[in-house]
Amino acid sequence: MFFQTKKSHYQHLKNKWTIKHKALQNKLWNAHGETLNWVSKNLPTKHLAAGALGGLLLLSAPTGLALNQPLSTSSESLSKGVDKNVLLAEQLKKQVPTEMRSLTGTEEQAISQTLSDSFGFKVAPEIDGVRLNRSYGMIGGEQHLYRYPGDNLHKHADTSSDWAMYGGSGIAPGLGAWGYFAPSEAQFTQKDKLRERYYIAVQTFLAPGFAENVAKYRDFFKFRKMLLVNPKTGQAVVTDIGDAGPAQYTGKHLGGSPEVMQELGLAGGPRKGAVLYLFIDDPNDQIPLGPISAKGGF
Repeated sequence: MFFQTKKSHYQHLKNKWTIKHKALQNKLWNAHGETLNWVSKNLPTKHLAAGALGGLLLLSAPTGLALNQPLSTSSESLSKGVDKNVLLAEQLKKQVPTEMRSLTGTEEQAISQTLSDSFGFKVAPEIDGVRLNRSYGMIGGEQHLYRYPGDNLHKHADTSSDWAMYGGSGIAPGLGAWGYFAPSEAQFTQKDKLRERYYIAVQTFLAPGFAENVAKYRDFFKFRKMLLVNPKTGQAVVTDIGDAGPAQYTGKHLGGSPEVMQELGLAGGPRKGAVLYLFIDDPNDQIPLGPISAKGGF
């Protein structure tokens, strides 16, 4: 199925380590988030760099560090690898309710401003008078979707490491809410590929006014970009709406592709967790889909 080269073997090991690393990150932040936040903000960077706490903070940084980059303990490296995401998570901790409930208008406004400032583009719970039923909810892992007629699960993996990481998620038996992402394999583009890779399913059918404006809402939601953020860690990903769901009886409010769940740090264990999800105001299609790091501004 795939040729095993030294490069692909290295990539496979790297991806396996990344999964374990992110699972460890989440455990550390769930158990010791307050302590890590305090340490990163109150101890001098040079002291962190020289001691075991620096290693712990680098290990637990929500965005992680690239495995193919040299490890640096400079002030700049620590700032890039830790501080901005820690600060975002710390700010969101003050704004996001501890219980799973819908946000109030005041809460949505404050969180939207924080995320807009942090990532450098406008996010909002409502665009052109259209909104979802909520902007904070429980996400669950979804399967891959068929992208064009004749597509199959194996074609989703570019390398053996892709297959090892995401192949086990399977492929949904039916199409997404808007059918195929491309009419044929020959017409399948990189843009279509990214749309499926970073798709989410949201409860479009519960959006206020949906029943009265089905055609308008269908066109609005199709491939609409949204920013998803894990408020516990600051991990974030730019996604697009590629499907409708999940059903209300599941207790979940949205679903994410295997790649989306991975980037949010929620791919392991129960494959679910609380996330913020807001529309991205990007009329000129300039913001790329995929993982994104906080830039500051909180």
